[in-house]
Order: sequence, then structure tokens, then C-alpha cells
Amino acid sequence: MTKKQVGIQLPKQAQNQTIQQRWALELEILSPIADIVEIRADTPAEFAAGASDMDAIITSWGLRIDKQVIGAMKKCVVIGVGSVGVDMVDIDAATSAGMVVTNVPDVFIEEVADHAMMLLLDLARMTPVMTRMARDGHWYQARPILSRRPRLLGQTLGLYAFGNVARCTARRAKAFGMHVIAHDPYVSELEITAAGVEPVGFDELLERSDFLSIHAPHNAETDRAINAAALSRMKRTAALINTARGSIIDEPALIEALQKGLIAGAGLDVLDSEPPSPNNPLLTMDNVVVTPHVASATTRMRPETRRRAAREVALVLRGRWPMSCVNPTVLPRVALERWQPFPMARGPNR
Repeated sequence: MTKKQVGIQLPKQAQNQTIQQRWALELEILSPIADIVEIRADTPAEFAAGASDMDAIITSWGLRIDKQVIGAMKKCVVIGVGSVGVDMVDIDAATSAGMVVTNVPDVFIEEVADHAMMLLLDLARMTPVMTRMARDGHWYQARPILSRRPRLLGQTLGLYAFGNVARCTARRAKAFGMHVIAHDPYVSELEITAAGVEPVGFDELLERSDFLSIHAPHNAETDRAINAAALSRMKRTAALINTARGSIIDEPALIEALQKGLIAGAGLDVLDSEPPSPNNPLLTMDNVVVTPHVASATTRMRPETRRRAAREVALVLRGRWPMSCVNPTVLPRVALERWQPFPMARGPNR
């Protein structure tokens, strides 16, 4: 049987390594059925030219797989994304072209939930201010500031979207005695309630949350969803947390809301532009915690993500449904068998 070809984009100036060295984790899964082809490209046009004969593509944070790239791929049946978010792929174009798009929605949910809770606690206990005061010798002036803050017990955490990470974050918040509410038009109220969380509408989410944590994917529906109008509905004592995608927040509106005291603080692992400009005001505000898009980072994350992305691609190349398809409307149009969990339990190369 002729092996399939799986393309992975690299910058032209990437360090030279053998395929076996650089892509050893992916080859653990793919080697029986496919060869990996490195596509050295710095522009979408170059990527499109290199990807034209690929049966599959694996991507994460390289060049965006846009309509131009998708249109150039004549054989591709699957695009495997090595992250939860898939905004680096034009999903509509892939669906129109009959390409399955997969992601890895359940590899690092615990880590991101930990990070969201860490940001919440930092804001609740004013960690940046307290750290600076300790460093600057203002030891006895710190306690009176925190003495004016309410305790966390009994406060309300609002979740914008109720996917895997949000559910894990809810469990952590409930352990701290918080009341948890959530808005997600794609999850039934019964399912949200079964998790011990109160389902609410979007406006109610904004108005009731003491901490509002964003867990939605970035798409046309959620782009700039947290805008000036939304921020104006929040409590002046509320804090905003984002471990999803920076573009879900209208960043200039957030900066203005923080400067005017319309909300009390923000904890951000993601920004609209990454890395941010050194002049971005969010980096120097005492009521803002910024981390450099690291919520998912642990020793386990990257290796397991790479294996999982390859496993999804391998399933499709073997003629089976993937475990996680982000454009499921394409599945009835492609010649794939419904995935059965028991055979896969015998090993990824079966």
C-alpha cells in the first residue's frame, strides 16, 4: 500500500533536523500509514504550493490555513489542529472543500482550568499589588488594603461558554465556596444544571458575575463579544478572566473600562496581539495580571498534544471518523466509517 503524505509547515529558516528527529512523536502514530513532509514556507502562497499534494496537514501555530491554501490542496482529506482553538484554519472553506478538521479538546483542560483559577485568586487577593508592596518595604500598609476586600466564599463566578475547561474551572471554584453561573447557547440547561451550575442568559451573566471567566472558542459569533456595551453591564467590582482567545475581548474597550473604574480588574493569559506592544497599558496596571499565553504549558502538554493530533489524522487516513471533529457537518459527505471505541483501545496503529 502506498503511504499517504502528511504535510507540516516550518519556517524556511528552521533548524535542520531529520524527519525522524523532529517529528518522532507524530511518527509514533503515523509511520505505518503515512510519511511526514516538511513544507518550508514563510507565506500562505508558499505553503499552498507545498501543500498541494498532501493527503493531510497537521498544524498548530504556523501559517494560517486560509482559503488560498485550502483551494490549492487537491488530495487533502483532513487538517489536524494541535490545540483546542482552531482559528488558524478557515473552517468554512475546509468544510466546503470536504476536508475534516480535528482538534485536541481534552488534552490540557485541567492545566487551563488551574490557570484560570490562579488568575481569579490573584485578582481576589490583589497579588500584584501585595507583591510590589512587600518588595518596596510597605509591609504594614498592605493589610488595610486587603481588609476592604470581600472574601471569596459566596461570590459568583460567571462562565462564558461551558465546555471542558469551563466545567473543570467550575469544580475548582465550587471548592472555594463560590456560586457558579454559565452562559452557553450550545449546551442545554439540563446539562449545565447537572454539573451544579446555574444556566443564565448573556446579559444576566454580565450583570451577576463577580468574576467573569471566558472559555469560548474564537469565531465570528464570539469575536469582540466582550465589548464596551458588555463591559458597561458588569459590576464595578467585577474582574474579567480570559484563558481562551484575546480577540473575544475588545481590548481598547477593556483598557478604557479599567482606566475609568468600570470594572475592577482583569486576569489575561491571552491578548489581541501576541506578543503585545511594550506600550500596552495592560502590562503596567496594578489591577491586571498578564501571563504570556502559557495556561496549557506543562511537561505533558506538548508531547501529548502532538500524539493526539497525529492520532486524529491517522483515524481519518484509515477511513474512520475522528474522535474530535470541529466541522461535523462534513462527515456525512466523506467516505469514513463511524469510529468504534473498542478496536481503538487495542492501540493507535491498529
